Amino acid sequence: MILGIETSCDDTCAAVVGRDGSVRSNVVASQGLLHARYGGVVPEIASRHHLELIDAVIDDALERCGLTLDDIETIAVTRGPGLIGALLVGFSAAKAIAAARLLPLLPVDHLHGHVVAGTLGARPIETPYLCLVASGGHTFLARVDEPSSYRLLGQTIDDAAGEAFDKGARMLGLDYPGGPAIDRLAAQGDPGAFRFPRPLPGDGLDFSFSGLKTALLYRIRDLGSEAGRQSADLAASYQAAIIDVLVARVRAALARERLDKLAIGGGVAANSQLRRQIAELCDELDVRSWLPERSLCTDNAAMIAAVARFLAPIEYPDYLDLDASVHVALPPPAPVQTASS
Repeated sequence: MILGIETSCDDTCAAVVGRDGSVRSNVVASQGLLHARYGGVVPEIASRHHLELIDAVIDDALERCGLTLDDIETIAVTRGPGLIGALLVGFSAAKAIAAARLLPLLPVDHLHGHVVAGTLGARPIETPYLCLVASGGHTFLARVDEPSSYRLLGQTIDDAAGEAFDKGARMLGLDYPGGPAIDRLAAQGDPGAFRFPRPLPGDGLDFSFSGLKTALLYRIRDLGSEAGRQSADLAASYQAAIIDVLVARVRAALARERLDKLAIGGGVAANSQLRRQIAELCDELDVRSWLPERSLCTDNAAMIAAVARFLAPIEYPDYLDLDASVHVALPPPAPVQTASS
């Protein structure tokens, strides 16, 4: 059994995952309502609440699956990227638990967690596959030939898709988090009411969303007092532009890499329009898709524990001098060695 711990931003998360990919428990304590009054995450407040919640969340994850720390064989924890104060809470807790029980520890790249989330559950995706990760901090496409690593194919050159949703929502006067707010409002609007650009920079598979945000700002300014009355149409049209870009890049990547399997991850993967268009694209191209449960889209510890299934952890006491990192993205540890390898 693997205990996963995730505290990279404002969600305090713990999960227990079996070596077979079964999710035994997956607990998320969200601070969303707490930060909503500020219109975004306040790092110091997030860190303090992680400190208050981390022990209770870990206990809850163990209790839900009827296990104790005596049943845990490996501790997996997010090392980064993320908010350094928040990361330190989870990383310190994981090291303390592992060291007290002489257990091995696996420091995990948060993005690697999103990439392999599709390997969890009763219907895991099989390699090789294409993975789209779209969240508030990151947007990229990766090729996964083995779950122990991934190859970056394209990424955002400025803002992430989730950031475009959050800042667009703020311009429209919607609540935080902006992605779900725009998704709900867009359901009442006409996606063809306004024409926003679909930026596809360069000849590769990179993304760019900063110009799209600017286009929304100018349109709201030009509409003046009418913007409020047309907010649903603005939300629908703006969302359609973001989703069209993501789907266009996925289509191009599937063709270029000649892949017939696709997984999506990150908070934006919970967007209803993206899920609908990705499903339609995969039906059109006869591609097998993995659309995660929404609990596996946003930050969660099950995906962090999932990484530990494919990498060799660090034995005690070699991890005691390790620390969290804002940037991480270090080369992953060696893959787990099996009898056949």
